[in-house]
Amino acid sequence: MAWNEPGGGNKDPWSGKSGGDQGPPDLDEVVRKLQEKLDGLFGGNKPDGSGGADGAGGGGGFNLPGGALAARTIAVIIGVLVLVWLAMGLYIVAPAERGVVMRFGKYLDTTDPGPHWLIPYPFETVDKVNADEVSTFSHQAAMLTKDENIVDVELTVQSLVQDPAQFLFQDQNPERSIKDATETVVRKTIGGSKLDFILTDGRESIETTIRERVQELMDLYKTGLKVTSVNMQPAKPPEQVKEAFDDAIKAREDKQRSENQAEAYSNQVLPQARGEAARIIADAKAYRDKVVAESEGEASRFTSVLTAYLKAPEVTRERLYLDTMQEVLSGTNKVVLDVKEGASNLYLPLDQLMRHRQTTGVAAPPPPAVPTEPEPRPAVVRPVDRDRRAR
Repeated sequence: MAWNEPGGGNKDPWSGKSGGDQGPPDLDEVVRKLQEKLDGLFGGNKPDGSGGADGAGGGGGFNLPGGALAARTIAVIIGVLVLVWLAMGLYIVAPAERGVVMRFGKYLDTTDPGPHWLIPYPFETVDKVNADEVSTFSHQAAMLTKDENIVDVELTVQSLVQDPAQFLFQDQNPERSIKDATETVVRKTIGGSKLDFILTDGRESIETTIRERVQELMDLYKTGLKVTSVNMQPAKPPEQVKEAFDDAIKAREDKQRSENQAEAYSNQVLPQARGEAARIIADAKAYRDKVVAESEGEASRFTSVLTAYLKAPEVTRERLYLDTMQEVLSGTNKVVLDVKEGASNLYLPLDQLMRHRQTTGVAAPPPPAVPTEPEPRPAVVRPVDRDRRAR
């Protein structure tokens, strides 16, 4: 029952006085009692040397151990709290992360994956950044080329965090920065290229140029991002002029096909021509070698004949004459006989001799002479004797 309700004795809970003599509580008395209880809790003694808040069995007080035990207890509690506080400085960086350590909000260090320790809050803090996560965004727009044609360009850019400190502190919004830089670079690159180059062979070159230029801007802005790849889809003309572009592409393909056919024909004809030229050159060289060899042989033969002639002119002259006459008369139908010392009447089977010559190409030796009765006939002068007489 409350003290101010009927039947509650009308007692004041602070002063113990009846409700009829109520007054404001004595704050000094309240503070004094609270201080005595705290002194008893931590083992303090009153000036008179008694322990406890109100002495032994004092009102509301309770006895505690002595001052030394209380001091050790407090020291243990403080030590445990310090250990817990120091343990709060342990942190682990995942393999895909990098830890950015700050001391009183200022950048201090970047830690690699693994366990680390720092001075706990509020002295040092750590922010973990995923450095292996690849961020991807797409960009699509209609742009004007160098030759004043409109083309629709769509590409995808991939990037990851290269420098966690720059990513956190140097740029307020790195993701927005890389998107703006990509749009700027794409418009500049497409605006400096012709439509045929963009639609045909220039896609890889344009991708490389865009990646390098965007990376230069990221390094300039210190965003801490690295552009890993730029994938550009095949450029397309606007729908309004798509048919005209399709016709141009077909004409370009026909041109390419004709060039390929011409190149194939060239690859077929050129080796044949080179082979024919090599054969002609080889034949010419063989003919040259043959003529040179024959000339050298004739010169050598003439030299040997000259040497023999100088040693025996008459014999050599006779030999040359006989060889020449044999070579000249071997292809004629005439038969020359020397009958100066032989029989006057000879039987020659000319038909057999001519037949044998036609068959073998060599005149057959004359058959042995059949002797007959000698008849007086004038002597036949041989060409050799005539030549000798002329000389």
